[in-house]
Amino acid sequence: MTNLSPTLDIVYRVSLHSIWFMKKILVIEDERMMLKILEFRLKKEGYEVLIAADGKTGLSMIASELPDLILTDIMMPYVSGLEIINHVRNVLQKNTPIIILSAVGLEKTVVEAFSLGADDFISKPFSPEELSIRVRKYLRR
Repeated sequence: MTNLSPTLDIVYRVSLHSIWFMKKILVIEDERMMLKILEFRLKKEGYEVLIAADGKTGLSMIASELPDLILTDIMMPYVSGLEIINHVRNVLQKNTPIIILSAVGLEKTVVEAFSLGADDFISKPFSPEELSIRVRKYLRR
C-alpha cells in the first residue's frame, strides 16, 4: 500500500500491473523501413518491442530477452527466418508463438515454415489491422 489517496493508489497499482505484464514482442526484419513501421505500430498498441535488423542478432535476443512473441522475416542476412524457427523449436525447445512476415509467398517456403513450427504466416504487403488481430490472438494463449 502507498501513502497516496485511495483513487491514486488504485491508479498506481494498475499502472504497475500494466508494466509488469506488458507483453514483449521481438521483431526480426532486415528492411529498415518495415522494422520501424512494425515497431511504431506495436508500441502504439502497448507492447514492449525489441528489434533486430538481422537473424543473427535476433537469435541472440531470443535467448537473452525471452520474448512472448516473435515476428520474423524469412529472407535475412546471416540467419534466415526458417533457421530462427528451427532454433526456437528444436534447440531452445520453446513454444513462443512465431509469426512469419514475408514477401516470399512460395508454397514450398510456407509449408517448410509451418513444418518447422511457425504458428502463422502473413504475406507482405499486409494490413496493419490484420497483423494486430493475429498478434493479439497468439498473445492471449
